[in-house]
Amino acid sequence: MKLEDVIRTKGTAAVVTIAPQASVTELVTLMADNNIGAVVVSTDGHHIEGIVSERDVVRGLAARGGDALGLDVASLMTPEVVVATPGDGVEETAHTMTARRVRHIPLVVDGELRGLVSIGDVVKFRIDQLTDERNHLLGYLHQ
Repeated sequence: MKLEDVIRTKGTAAVVTIAPQASVTELVTLMADNNIGAVVVSTDGHHIEGIVSERDVVRGLAARGGDALGLDVASLMTPEVVVATPGDGVEETAHTMTARRVRHIPLVVDGELRGLVSIGDVVKFRIDQLTDERNHLLGYLHQ
């Protein structure tokens, strides 16, 4: 199965992005309002400049205290973003997420942002897939 299948199952909601010059306070508000754990950093909403997660915010708070909320997002973001394409395999992506210790991977096509997959999306897709396989096998055995 491919990441495009995960996105199709998940839905095609727009990826939430934030400008690198936005404040960390704006970032945490955006994350809370959208109930998300990571935001792609992009000036234009199409090209990835970085990614910032709850983990980055916590590290910023630990290092700088409450002053971190006044920093810009660029100062906390991870600029080297692990990306994938919609044609990449789900299993391969799960291994990449585990090995690289990332929970969110933006999907790109021709260098432009097309989606975002979380480890939760990958796990849910795989559980659904295994449940379907189990149900098919049980149906086969009861025939």
